[in-house]
Amino acid sequence: MAFSIEDIGRIDRIVGDWCLHRAPPEIKQQLDHDYEIDGQAVTLIEVRPTWRGLPGEFTRLPFAKFRFVKTTGKWQIYWMRASGKWQAYEPDPTASSIENALRIIEADTYGCFFG
Repeated sequence: MAFSIEDIGRIDRIVGDWCLHRAPPEIKQQLDHDYEIDGQAVTLIEVRPTWRGLPGEFTRLPFAKFRFVKTTGKWQIYWMRASGKWQAYEPDPTASSIENALRIIEADTYGCFFG
């Protein structure tokens, strides 16, 4: 089951604000962040200019995913492995809110999200 319109609005506000302020303005042309909502999941995406592409081309690399589990009321946190598969983030695999999930990936104690 997908998020309600109210949930999507709340997620847009919280995650959109995080993406907007994650990279300092002076490097926004080289590194930016975006997100996608799909079903009960929110995927964070790193946006960079294509390394050997034409000017104006960008790559979009997913690096974190939050999946809401309605029965528990918790957000599961995943990181993208080099193999392209999602894996639960072991130090803190769940969060009580999307704000807490963002705080957990900001701390990134194992370097899974930001190296």
